[in-house]
Amino acid sequence: MKQALTAALVFFSTSVCVSCSGYRAPSTRTTTTTGVQFRAFVSQDVSSVFASAGLFLIDAAKDAIVRQPPIPAGNAPGLMTLSPNKKLTLVFSASNNSVAAISNATESSIGSVSLPGPTESMAVSQDGSTGYAAVSSAPVAGQSPGAVEVLNLTGGSTIEIGVTSARYLVASHNTNRLLVFSDNSDVVTVIAPSNIGTSTDPRTFVPGFDRPVWGVFSTDDTTAYILNCGPECGGQAASVQTLDLTQNPPVAGPALPVPAATVGLLTGSTLYVAGTPLGTACDSSTAATSCGVLSVVDVASMTLTNPSPIIITDGYHKRMGMGSNGQLFVGARTCTEISTASEVRGCLSIFNTANSSVVVPPENGDVTGLEPIANRDVVYVVQGGELRIFNTTTDKLGSNQVDIAGQAIDVKSLDF
Repeated sequence: MKQALTAALVFFSTSVCVSCSGYRAPSTRTTTTTGVQFRAFVSQDVSSVFASAGLFLIDAAKDAIVRQPPIPAGNAPGLMTLSPNKKLTLVFSASNNSVAAISNATESSIGSVSLPGPTESMAVSQDGSTGYAAVSSAPVAGQSPGAVEVLNLTGGSTIEIGVTSARYLVASHNTNRLLVFSDNSDVVTVIAPSNIGTSTDPRTFVPGFDRPVWGVFSTDDTTAYILNCGPECGGQAASVQTLDLTQNPPVAGPALPVPAATVGLLTGSTLYVAGTPLGTACDSSTAATSCGVLSVVDVASMTLTNPSPIIITDGYHKRMGMGSNGQLFVGARTCTEISTASEVRGCLSIFNTANSSVVVPPENGDVTGLEPIANRDVVYVVQGGELRIFNTTTDKLGSNQVDIAGQAIDVKSLDF
């Protein structure tokens, strides 16, 4: 069914409007829950006589599937985003550009919203009432395509905020700010959700960057560390650059050069940054001729702390997670793959933060999902369409693996 927008909205420009896309409640709902206390979702996007598309529910304490068939979440569920309050999971289905909202408590869909195009990046508000999706192809009156779709997950309406070629978005911890990154742009768009639907334009366009593609917020959300992709994305120089969010408008700080930057993870005052510099050679341990680089930045002093480049797999890096025992997992897509009798190599690298060594597991495929499991020596990785469970004490696959029928896409831990 479709639910109408219940409150009038004030339009502040032609590039912000109420979308005609509707909210659909599920035709059936699952009322029986598993009762498992420590869970993970794995999305699987293939339907056939052997498998149904949906979300596999995993007992993350025992590494076992605990529910069949999968939870319905669209025709081809893939990318997932967990709300900060852990009550909701948004799931994007590429077959019809829809976003399903899954109640983590009931382990069932509570409805879905249609998008005007595909998304590679979503976020959810602190209370789980609002979703955000960057849609680079969204048609917007009066400007080039691209928008952030604002999804009312309780009332079913959609608001469209025009941001040309919007590709990725990152929400602050308190979700009071959204950073939006557009293709082939040197501008970061900062959105204030509190101004959405009012007469005040929620967008602030901050120039002075170099093909920015991602941002990492400080713990107190006063600073964002912007990753400038540079040459890897057609720009001039890769760097990490501060964005001071205490100023109005936000102010870009000086840039710290790094070899490459497309994804990052902040732990304390240490920021890990990965990317693939153009023309970076590998060492003699691999037949691959192109490699990526991991950088370690002390954000307190904004200096590089690694004296020499840390070589990892190449590709476009978009997944990073800190497992137990200080093992940093870094995943990429479209990397150089090796599959010979003497070497197997894919898009996953594991960096030991204690001794700075790097392991590239002998597994092929793009890394599309990566989730450290809390309080266990385990990291769930979706690579090459398979869920792979790594032990952080050995950097190898554990003895107990879960077979996901079909093609796995993403993984999220619900309880931590």
